[in-house]
Amino acid sequence: MPHRAPMLIGAICLFACAAAGADEPRASIPTRARASTAQAVFRVNSDLVLVPVSVTDSTNHPIIGLGRDAFRIFDDKTEQTVVQFAREDVPLSVGIVFDLSGSMKGKLEKSREAVDQFLRGANPEDEFFLVEFSNRARLTVPFTADAGAIRDRLRHAEPYGKTALLDAVCLAMDSMKSARNARRALLILSDGGDNDSRYTETAMRNRVRESDLWVYAIGIYEHHTAILPEETGAGQALLETLAEASGGRHYPVEYLADLPDVAGRIGLELRNHYILGYQPSDSRRDGKYHHVQVKVVAGRHLTVSWRPGYYGTME
Repeated sequence: MPHRAPMLIGAICLFACAAAGADEPRASIPTRARASTAQAVFRVNSDLVLVPVSVTDSTNHPIIGLGRDAFRIFDDKTEQTVVQFAREDVPLSVGIVFDLSGSMKGKLEKSREAVDQFLRGANPEDEFFLVEFSNRARLTVPFTADAGAIRDRLRHAEPYGKTALLDAVCLAMDSMKSARNARRALLILSDGGDNDSRYTETAMRNRVRESDLWVYAIGIYEHHTAILPEETGAGQALLETLAEASGGRHYPVEYLADLPDVAGRIGLELRNHYILGYQPSDSRRDGKYHHVQVKVVAGRHLTVSWRPGYYGTME
């Protein structure tokens, strides 16, 4: 599998005393590394850095049977000792950000099915909200544990207008402030770039980078679409930027029939993360950004995803 170097953006939290869970170089084997993320889900001491990691195979299915010795972790290129190791499946707070611009006509039914497939993997403690966007972004379903409320709303949705994607991401991040679960994510479904937002890509990238959530994006780039090629390219780049800034992932989809399966796999990935904890070998109380790298020392053709850095706390 070809390797694409990760963008070193995002942040892993360096925790203060007894804080409860906070708010992607190639290895010698052909393992593909991306900076990706999860969130802390248990209490830690003051200088313990928790790095959630996902490992998937060539078909994007999670690899769940690895032990502590399968991982190596580096902080600013210095190898660290893993002192905490767990695999966590904890409740999620998820914001679904759904494109209803005019270009989604003809793609809406499979997009609804994708959301339905994602929601099927929910557990009773999960919660969800729905942000729809076209010319403007709207919170149409506030946080709820009732997945049926999301389905019912989308059943009656109709596409129209332009694409205010960045405004929708901003609204979703604001809505996430009331989440009750520590592990948080946005799931974006869209077919194009932004052409009607007040917010800039740079501003939203920086905000996502400093956030405590993942962004997972499904980009719908169907063949023979009416969208101009340059707009499709811009849309793909925008979704990838937002996803990587959070440590999440962007899944480009060319065939509508693939949408439900991709959404289901994202749900599985969100629930299958390893948590690696280490105490940096030198002081992190400097307020600076520190790069993190994770390697899997056994296995072939694996994608290893983690959040690629954190800001040290100040004294």
